[in-house]
Amino acid sequence: MTDRGFAVYVHWPFCESKCPYCDFNSHVRESVDEAAWRAALLRSLDSWAEEAPGRTVGSVFFGGGTPSLMAPETAGAVLERVRALWPVADELEVTLEANPGSVEAGRFRAFAEAGVNRLSLGVQSFRDDELAFLGRRHDARAARSALELAHGAFPRVSFDLIYALPGHTAAAWAARLDEALRLAGEHLSLYQLTIEPGTAFAPRAARGDFLLPAEDEAAALYETTQERLAAAGLPAYEISNHARPGAACRHNLVYWRGGEWIGVGPGAHGRIDTPEGRIATAERRAPEAWLSEAASEGRAVRERRLLEPLEAKQERIQTGLRLAEGIPAEGLEPAIDTGRLAHLRDECLLSARTDRLRATAAGRQRLDGVVRYLLV
Repeated sequence: MTDRGFAVYVHWPFCESKCPYCDFNSHVRESVDEAAWRAALLRSLDSWAEEAPGRTVGSVFFGGGTPSLMAPETAGAVLERVRALWPVADELEVTLEANPGSVEAGRFRAFAEAGVNRLSLGVQSFRDDELAFLGRRHDARAARSALELAHGAFPRVSFDLIYALPGHTAAAWAARLDEALRLAGEHLSLYQLTIEPGTAFAPRAARGDFLLPAEDEAAALYETTQERLAAAGLPAYEISNHARPGAACRHNLVYWRGGEWIGVGPGAHGRIDTPEGRIATAERRAPEAWLSEAASEGRAVRERRLLEPLEAKQERIQTGLRLAEGIPAEGLEPAIDTGRLAHLRDECLLSARTDRLRATAAGRQRLDGVVRYLLV
């Protein structure tokens, strides 16, 4: 078993609307049978607990979709069941993703009372024109109001912003970052807009309806982000995530450090270490299919397979290099090409330290290419 943490991820797949850039497993429904979903989530947790006994849960993450649309009582029931199935850490981190809609913000206190102690708010921008472009349902005023309420309800608060939008320059983005830092607490997540296949943005971008910043302009935006946030005391601990010392998202660290986690809900993934090796799991993606099977069978598994040792090492490298701390270098062969490793170090894309495999600032900016080149 690993000592890199154990977590529980709960996927709530429903949203009020589908954002044009989103390729997550999220769906719009006119109504949701909350009682049925609550019961199915609890049954699924019971089933997975039989495969992962003896762990201590360090974090629970409600992701989506928009899990703040669920009833706070559902979150409370899930947390109660987690505590019944596993020991939990003294400082259990419980994160809820939310959008800044007024109805959801009014329920922040109820989620806190249910056991949520960390909120991740999908702000994306503090400009109304950018929010309209991104298809968000809230405006800048609602975002600021939700943040104020969140800081009053939860001890830990983070929010997301998206950059490299049409018209973004380094100077304009720096001004937006300064405003964000005035509103930030301990953690910020900053994502570069990318056009993913199957999203509403994909055909629009192909038609030339809008233009994103060129590659060199996007690189300048990334560098501005790193410099501005580091100077403000929130350095990057991961490619897109910045935090004050000790305030990193513990749940996501489990993923990036190669820990174990149970994933329940439509499309949720998990990793479990067994005496035979590391098991990769994935649940059915379609909400109705997942609900039906989880309710009748106790779980709705689309995939459960043993990772090959080489595959497991490659996955560990891919996730670990996202972190500023990198990963221990020992035992990574034969997953990496040692000749290419030396070349990447010579090019200052990977640190010259031989005890850790760690991307430099330049390497993190080109991480996908670095990893593809490095792995066998």
